[in-house]
Amino acid sequence: MNTLLRLLASSALLLVLLAGCDPVFTPKPRGYFKMKFPERKYRVFDQPGYPYTFEYPVYANVVKDSLFFGEKAENPWWINLEFPTLNGKVYMSYKVIGAGDNSYEKLVNDAFKLTYKHTYKASAIDEKPIHTPNDVYGLFYNVSGDAASAKQFYATDSVKHFLRGALYFDATPNADSLAPVHQFLQEDMWHLVQTLKWR
Repeated sequence: MNTLLRLLASSALLLVLLAGCDPVFTPKPRGYFKMKFPERKYRVFDQPGYPYTFEYPVYANVVKDSLFFGEKAENPWWINLEFPTLNGKVYMSYKVIGAGDNSYEKLVNDAFKLTYKHTYKASAIDEKPIHTPNDVYGLFYNVSGDAASAKQFYATDSVKHFLRGALYFDATPNADSLAPVHQFLQEDMWHLVQTLKWR
C-alpha cells in the first residue's frame, strides 16, 4: 500500500511539473544574408548621337537595348543599366514627344499605367516630383510591397524628350530580402535623374 501511495504521489508531482512548463514556442524571424555594397562613385554616360547624358555608378554597365518584348525597339536610344554584382537592371526607354502617336499626354499616361499595374502586389505607391535645373521634370515612383519593380521614374522636358526607367531584379520579388538593395539603388537612380541633361 505504501508503494501505491508513493507511485500516486510521484505521478501527481510529475503532472504538476509538466503542467507548469510553458508550451508556447516563439519562432525567430527569417534572416537574410548581409549585403556588402560597392563604394559609391559615378561616371558620365555621354555617347555620341544619344539625346541625353547622365551620371551612373561605376559598378554598373550600360548596355544598348534593341528589343522590346521580342520586337525591335522604337529608336536606337533605349538602354539598360545593369548591376551585375546586385543582379539588377534598370530598363530605360527613350521616346521623342510628337513622333508618331507619342503625344506628351499619352507618354505620361503610359508611364502611369505601367507603374500602377503593380498595384495588385503593391502595398503603397509613393510619387516624388522631379524638377532639376537641367530642364528635367517628372515623377519618381517608390512601389512598396512584393511588386516586380519597386523603383520607377519618368523624366521629360515636356516638349521633345521622354525617358522612362524601371528597376527589376532577376529574383522572385520579396520586399524584405530586397529592401537593402532597393534603398541602395534608389540613391543611384535619383542621382541619374538629377544629373540628366537633354541634347
